[in-house]
Amino acid sequence: MNNEMSEGRFRHIVRIAGVDVEGDLLIPYGLSKIKGIGYHTGLAIARIVGLDPQSRIGYLSDADVRRIEDVISNPLKYGIPDWYLNRRKDYVSGADKHLISADLIFEARSDIEREVRTRSWRGIRHQLGLKVRGQRTHTTGRIGPVVGVTKGKAAQQKQE
Repeated sequence: MNNEMSEGRFRHIVRIAGVDVEGDLLIPYGLSKIKGIGYHTGLAIARIVGLDPQSRIGYLSDADVRRIEDVISNPLKYGIPDWYLNRRKDYVSGADKHLISADLIFEARSDIEREVRTRSWRGIRHQLGLKVRGQRTHTTGRIGPVVGVTKGKAAQQKQE
């Protein structure tokens, strides 16, 4: 256990990268509450910062939180490989980035708007509200009220 745990200073809510995280979660699970960071990225961040992944978020010091936020904002600087990032070869800048929270939502929405504007196949599918990634649509992805098929005695009584 690290020295922060021996101090006994536990916080029930810890603010990391603009997100309130519950203090009783393990570090990788707590970091995965931030949109754009999953369990494995949280585990990698904990190991880079030098924290025990089995410790709780509530025992992190302010310095630990600052180091975690720095790794989240500059993952390439700390040795996280570029294939670990969630936005490779950005459309505008061409750089590899790792986006979190509102930035991730904004970029995804702007990508869809760009595809709709250019009238690409994916953009048209998005515009029509259909499946985009080649899935079948014969039986799934339907909208509107359910029109079920009645079976058995109930169906026979209706016909009579």
